[in-house]
Amino acid sequence: MSAGRRDRTPDDVNGGAASNGAVSNGAVGRRSGILLVDKPQGITSHDVVARTRRLAGTRKVGHAGTLDPMATGLLVLGVNSATRLLTYLVGLDKEYFATIRLGASTNTDDADGTELERASAASVASIGGESLARGISALTGEIRQVPSSVSAIKVDGQRAYTLARAGETVELAARSVTISAFELLDSRGVDGFLDLDVRVECSSGTYIRALARDLGATLSVGGHLTALRRSRIGPFLVADAAELETMNVAESLLDPAVAAERLFPSYRLSEQEAIDLGHGKRLTIPGLDASGPVAAIEPDGRLAGLVELIGDVAKPLVNFPKDVPE
Repeated sequence: MSAGRRDRTPDDVNGGAASNGAVSNGAVGRRSGILLVDKPQGITSHDVVARTRRLAGTRKVGHAGTLDPMATGLLVLGVNSATRLLTYLVGLDKEYFATIRLGASTNTDDADGTELERASAASVASIGGESLARGISALTGEIRQVPSSVSAIKVDGQRAYTLARAGETVELAARSVTISAFELLDSRGVDGFLDLDVRVECSSGTYIRALARDLGATLSVGGHLTALRRSRIGPFLVADAAELETMNVAESLLDPAVAAERLFPSYRLSEQEAIDLGHGKRLTIPGLDASGPVAAIEPDGRLAGLVELIGDVAKPLVNFPKDVPE
């Protein structure tokens, strides 16, 4: 799911050097790595970044995509030079578990918004299994989706959610997204509504809130999201993530080389190749077939950089400096 309406530019006041307390919670100094965090409900993704900065003792912390405050689940953070990897994580596919409430629409397409319309209990009760299956099927595969008006998409240089909160009408263009799986896990009647527990696998840029809205519209009863948990981003699982309240950043940090090898094909450099790549030189690597970035790994296992193959020639995309002990 893309950035939520309450996510803002990171607050610099929350960063800065680590206190004595931060050291006991895993300050990393100049070590770099990828950090998997299980975001709790009720805080912004930038709150998670700010807390991680304090715990890690470095301001160099970034994220590869946000979650709404209402949502929980996986955030992927980069620490120090590993923030250079985040660009390559943003477009990864994702998996979510969500609860959709049929029977009412809201101005934010989720439970945090103001109710706009409510269907009669009789209309909701009349939704049959076949019509529900057809509605879900129509929203599976490659579809055109209009993002929520309170998304973080920029309109004339301003976030859509800022314009919407100011009372302006926000009209966003539909975009192509891919819903690889839209699976109904359970359903139950609740106070005249129909709650659906679903699992969704989707391409980057998909709004699960918009799926809830569109399913409700298809069934003519309205719909919105009441719960959302992100369980996967590409190869990274929330089951492997640290709990924010108890995490030790230094112990939870995933080595950049390990993260890169999960994401891309890899190539083991010779000592001379590692030196040449560090100087920005192109390498000749015959016999390696890869259409995207390749992780170049030094003989000692460190991530030297990412390269792109043009024929047998490896062109540097980004280099990763060695961590310098303090």
